[in-house]
Amino acid sequence: MRCISASNPSPCIDPLPQDDRFVAEEWQQWPHKLIYQNFLLHQQWWHNATTDIDGVDKHHERVVEFVTRQLLDVISPSNIPWLNPEVSAATIQQGGLNLVNGMQHFHEDWLRLVDGRPPVGAEQFKVGVNVAVTPGKVVYRNRLIELIQYSPTTDDVYAESVLIVPAWIMKYYILDLSPHNSLVRYLVERGHTVFMISWKNPAGSDRDLGMDDYRELGIVAALRAIDEICDHRKTHAVGYCLGGTLLAIAAAAMTRSGINQLASITLLATLVDFTDPGELGLFISESEVAFLEGITWEQGYLDTHQMAGAFHLLRSNDLIWSRALRSYLLGVRPPMNDLMAWNADATRLPYRMHSEYLRHLYLDNDLVSGRYKVGGRTIFLTDILVPIFAVGTEKDHVAPWRSVFKLHHLTDTDVTFVLTTGGHNAGIVSEPGHKNRSFQMATKNSADRDTDPETWRTTAPRFEGSWWPVWQSWLARHSTGRIAPPPLGNPATGLAPIADAPGTYVLER
Repeated sequence: MRCISASNPSPCIDPLPQDDRFVAEEWQQWPHKLIYQNFLLHQQWWHNATTDIDGVDKHHERVVEFVTRQLLDVISPSNIPWLNPEVSAATIQQGGLNLVNGMQHFHEDWLRLVDGRPPVGAEQFKVGVNVAVTPGKVVYRNRLIELIQYSPTTDDVYAESVLIVPAWIMKYYILDLSPHNSLVRYLVERGHTVFMISWKNPAGSDRDLGMDDYRELGIVAALRAIDEICDHRKTHAVGYCLGGTLLAIAAAAMTRSGINQLASITLLATLVDFTDPGELGLFISESEVAFLEGITWEQGYLDTHQMAGAFHLLRSNDLIWSRALRSYLLGVRPPMNDLMAWNADATRLPYRMHSEYLRHLYLDNDLVSGRYKVGGRTIFLTDILVPIFAVGTEKDHVAPWRSVFKLHHLTDTDVTFVLTTGGHNAGIVSEPGHKNRSFQMATKNSADRDTDPETWRTTAPRFEGSWWPVWQSWLARHSTGRIAPPPLGNPATGLAPIADAPGTYVLER
């Protein structure tokens, strides 16, 4: 009892790093300290009781642990008004107005959910108006992508262009948000010719688009267009999340076929080994994939709302309960920002691609097992010969950094690995000047495969600030000098500018 008394500043147990439910000063007073410490101890007991169980399959063990955690999150004292000192104080001070406001917020949120509208405040961020505003032109379009070429702002540019391949599960402009945190603008201002793939939001008629279509109509088609525009010079290819996985596949296939168009590869929060895909793997088994295939077969695609539920459950403390506490019990709307608005602007996934992705990568892990085929021939990541820059984030719940790190053991080329603070999105959108950012970085050469993630983490030097500047310097070192900026498009080869950035595909809902 001594460790949970009001006079003792040291708690019995600390919340997990990402758990901010009990950070308010009121929780440190008696009896609320007793209440939340008791809850955390029970939470720890249940974690220990549901992990490392002899005779239980690891997947089933993690499912039970996950479900138990969800149930505990529901009954957390922070969610019960008369046990939460913040809610009690606000209710007394405001005469219950906070609960009235909360009921109004809940009603409005429910109506928006039913109508398929974005959350409150997202309408403040309009694509092409105050997000995705870096100037450029759509220089190529097919049934799956628009290719955006951004306008240069420097007198000369690096000879090698940069192609960014975002994930098609969300809109591309996470890397071109507001001007102050746009990775695209950051690169352009430092003399890089930047191209961006903007994926089409598929409809039911696109149900038969598969992984090969995304590779061929996406990355390969974009590189062909860039080759014509940039006078057949090499390209730095950058892939983010699912886009990075596809880029690794495309790069290995290109090398096997003798195509030497890439100068380097950058993989941002990207899995290539799906042995441990994090908690997202809890939703993926043979029966669950078959169930999803049944749903997507009828629709022709996986809908955005069907995906969002799974991602929210992965971080229910943060994405569900903490927001519900503020909005519905405290009656305060959390402020909307550009990243949150982007997160609500999701895309659909076509039936065939979604099925192939889950089966070949998540279920069977074909890419690292020597079974993934492109054009009827098996590809291997060891075929990739260009240098790689890989970024993992410490709190990534989609691509755990230790799984991202496995790239070290799967390639025979130089790999520079960065581990940065933040999560799957905020760790990547980490512009210089962002508070409380730091990263570790080290490079392994092609002959070194013995590094393990824990040893790496204890030995790699740490740097304060954003990882963007060191990556940009890395790109510069792997470029061959500076030249006059290439034109926007190339009308002589049928690549005349079609429309202003951000194009039309990004506006489809």
